[in-house]
Amino acid sequence: MNRLLPLALAAFALAPFSIAQATEILRWERLPMALPLRVDQERVVFVERNIRVGVPASLGHRLRVQSAAGAIYLLASEPIEPTRLQLQDADTGTVMLLDIAAEPAQEGQPPLEPVRIIEAASAASLAAASAADDGSAAAAPPVRATPQPVILTRFAAQNLYAPLRTVEPVPGVVRVTLRRDLPLDTLLPTVPVQAQALAAWRLDNLWVSAVRLRNNSAHWLELDPRALQGHFLTATFQHSTLGPSGTPEDTTVAYLVTRGHGLAQALLPAIAPIDAALNLPEPLGGRDAQ
Repeated sequence: MNRLLPLALAAFALAPFSIAQATEILRWERLPMALPLRVDQERVVFVERNIRVGVPASLGHRLRVQSAAGAIYLLASEPIEPTRLQLQDADTGTVMLLDIAAEPAQEGQPPLEPVRIIEAASAASLAAASAADDGSAAAAPPVRATPQPVILTRFAAQNLYAPLRTVEPVPGVVRVTLRRDLPLDTLLPTVPVQAQALAAWRLDNLWVSAVRLRNNSAHWLELDPRALQGHFLTATFQHSTLGPSGTPEDTTVAYLVTRGHGLAQALLPAIAPIDAALNLPEPLGGRDAQ
């Protein structure tokens, strides 16, 4: 099982490289890229993206992985047999495969140079560049055969449930900020579930928000999209039923698609309960009036 290392938020100081030091270029053409390592020698991989690294648990503590500002720092502390890493663009979901192997350094060997990964130009990008060179007007948004809500919902489900290598990249989809502590008491007020915001993505003018639902009751629940309260374009449940609280089936995810704004703006406002102790004026003449 892979453990996912998120992009570090702290900035790391980049080690200065000699002017004479070259940078090896690796081209991602949907084929695994080979990257040799040497024990106790850190190797830097420049990707220029917001990257998450999927590392097999079998490596244990033999490989240290750090990432910052579009660069990945790999340091092997012991020899490593050929092993595959997965690099995922956190914004688009694109996955690249990197085959590493670490061997002890030999006396007199120069250090390995840093590596830069670039994507092979596709026919579509070349056509777009050609159109720009010709001074033509900006191309219209691509016509999609699949409705955008379906594209967004499928992309969100793959990111949450599928292995990294199976996530299909979708041009134009970007990750957006979603507060994990967003109050969701009004989302399913008539259903005994606990709701928590997980993540959100955007495509053009549509947002999809993933919300985790956990059954708080001791019986099975049938989930009905009509019970959702809010302004949603579409709503989809990963599972249509929830098992009793405490069972493996008591949790699922709802995918809520909104137009023009995110989840927070689509929720209904909470209504404050009426204060039972509110003091109302007495009838004219007082309590004892006849």
